[in-house]
Amino acid sequence: MSDIHNHNHGHDEIDSQAGIPIGELDAGSRSLADALRISFFVLKIVMVVLVILFFSSGVFTVGPDERAMVLRFGRIRGQTSDERILGSGLHWAVPYPIEEVIKFPGKNTIQRVAIDAFWYDETKKSASFTLDPVMDGYCITRNDTVADLKGGDDYNIIHSKWLLTYKISDCELFFRNVYVKPAPAGQNYIDVIPASVESLLKSLAGNAIVATMVQFSIDEAIKSDAQISRQAQKLLQEKLDAIESGIEVDSMQITQITWPRQVEDAFIASIKASNEADKIIREAKGYAESKINEAGGPEIIKALAEPNATEQQLDNYLANSSGQVRQTIAEAKAYRTKVVESAKANADYLAKLLPEYRKRPKLVLERIYQEAMEEILSNTQETIIVQPGSGFKNTEFRVMVNRDPTLGKDKKQQKKE
Repeated sequence: MSDIHNHNHGHDEIDSQAGIPIGELDAGSRSLADALRISFFVLKIVMVVLVILFFSSGVFTVGPDERAMVLRFGRIRGQTSDERILGSGLHWAVPYPIEEVIKFPGKNTIQRVAIDAFWYDETKKSASFTLDPVMDGYCITRNDTVADLKGGDDYNIIHSKWLLTYKISDCELFFRNVYVKPAPAGQNYIDVIPASVESLLKSLAGNAIVATMVQFSIDEAIKSDAQISRQAQKLLQEKLDAIESGIEVDSMQITQITWPRQVEDAFIASIKASNEADKIIREAKGYAESKINEAGGPEIIKALAEPNATEQQLDNYLANSSGQVRQTIAEAKAYRTKVVESAKANADYLAKLLPEYRKRPKLVLERIYQEAMEEILSNTQETIIVQPGSGFKNTEFRVMVNRDPTLGKDKKQQKKE
């Protein structure tokens, strides 16, 4: 009974993979069942490995100078800004096509765009060619008033090269509002950003440059006034903000600027004359300021010119004036005192002589004459006195001037000793 029971039990064993009782299978069928069982096991392992590889392929790295966003079926994943914009490091996303990783340059990564649309055609080596508006780029500067020109206004042409530097400040706005062409094979989104936005930036920057340059004169443009760059940068940033581009202008700089080659000689002469005029004006202003300061400053001059100012007020202003004015006033007062005292002394002297003059006028006059001659002749180097005589007629008298050069030197030496 035991053997029969064991035999029946063997017939009841069923292949777990094929669902067929093993006891009912012959050797060939049993081999096939074993092969199927092994195949199903290998298939499970392969499927598990594929699932692991699939999900592990979603691991990606964001570089230190990069940022990234994850798109889930075309929409940005995440609720907060930190979740939507990923910084540097390791991150994970469900592999494509469920989610897609978009990378951007870092927040402080500077991009550059050269703007040459306003420069002349350098293939024409000679300046004798007339300016071709189709081939030669240019800007128009602010009008200058010209007295002899009918209408009174004159505009000037200028050639310039610019360098624009920018960065992407808001990745989300940039992704939504700026068109970026699809990346070709072997490249990704971050690689095609510079080429895609270059035409947009050149167009907007060109409009800003034209609107800015017309507000400045030719002289300010030639000197590359810093205000020109700041104004152009401000206008460009306003245009980019208006379209919510997410682009921030870092700087706009004039790298080269010049007048048209066809009027080279005229511009050089004009600049030379302008520089000379500026020099003369600066010298005149400096001289005027120097004299005003010497006179006590503009407040003193204004006070002295006041018609209703009293003498006391004028004295107060002069008392508070600068050292040079005080010195000049002191010298004037001293000279006035000297003249007054001299006049008083002469008056006293003449008053003392008046009684004597009334008694003996001729003698007094001769004395005055002698004193005057003594004072005059005291400073002469050599004196020759000739008295006229009644017995000489038609007499010629000759004197050799400075016939002994050492006479004057000897007298000067004696005075020093």
